[in-house]
Amino acid sequence: MSPLLSITSRQSVKGDMTEQSRQTASVTIALAVTTLIAFASNSVLCRLALAQGAIDPTSFTILRILSGAATLWIISALLRRRSRPRGSWISAFMLALYAFTFSYAYVSLSAGTGALILMGAVQATMIVGGIRAGERLIPIQWVGLLLALGGTVYLVSPGITGPPVLGSILMAIAGFAWGGYSLRGRGTDDPITTTTDNFIRAVPIALGIALVQLGEMTWSKQGVLLALLSGSLTSGIGYVLWYAALRGLTATRAAVAQLTVPVIAAIGGVVFLSEAIVARLVIASLAVLGGVGLAVAGRVQRKTKTSAPE
Repeated sequence: MSPLLSITSRQSVKGDMTEQSRQTASVTIALAVTTLIAFASNSVLCRLALAQGAIDPTSFTILRILSGAATLWIISALLRRRSRPRGSWISAFMLALYAFTFSYAYVSLSAGTGALILMGAVQATMIVGGIRAGERLIPIQWVGLLLALGGTVYLVSPGITGPPVLGSILMAIAGFAWGGYSLRGRGTDDPITTTTDNFIRAVPIALGIALVQLGEMTWSKQGVLLALLSGSLTSGIGYVLWYAALRGLTATRAAVAQLTVPVIAAIGGVVFLSEAIVARLVIASLAVLGGVGLAVAGRVQRKTKTSAPE
């Protein structure tokens, strides 16, 4: 092969690789955006169902878990991921705890406020989990953590525009449960199978709770439809798409991307539920999201310094 042909061939291969990288990045962005909208839609769907009394919180949660488990089982079967069980009863309990407290919190919270409290509690749990595992925070991370904590305290503090205390506590519990669930599943080598198994294990837990409140359940076609959409589409399929997006995202980019969920949920609440965006929510959002952003940025800075050559 002549030198000219060799150079031309290398340029062609380099061009193909660049184009392939661009296509991969475009697919990753599309998957991430779709997933984040799905996660935010969970808040909107739940609030839409409960605020109008179309279904009770227990029934909504049970249908969400059942439809989520069924959808994930079908996806796992189609992908031939059904191997030995990878879930655990502890993780299943935390999943059920998250789902039930999430639903009951949205009886009184707006979509944006609930999503912000949830995300703040999740990120705080993840950061505290890292500290307990031996991670040491640098000053900028401590500033970010305290700023996010202060924003959350300001949001839920009593006042004319403050959210209901009980709903705030329930959503915080939901965030702690989801954060703990995420920490437990962080090291799995097959997240789809693990999530499917945990959803399936959560079904009898949910049904057991249903037996206690059997006489208080109220259903309607609209409420059932919203619950099934939340379980199958925005939860089950949403998780699968998120795992696919994570292949092209760094952990930092994934964490930052999730900060958009409360914003998307707040916009959805305004559009579909005619909810008002009060100044307290805006200020608290800036504090919480900015604080978590600083904590994430500090983690990147620390990793960069650690990996830098001597």
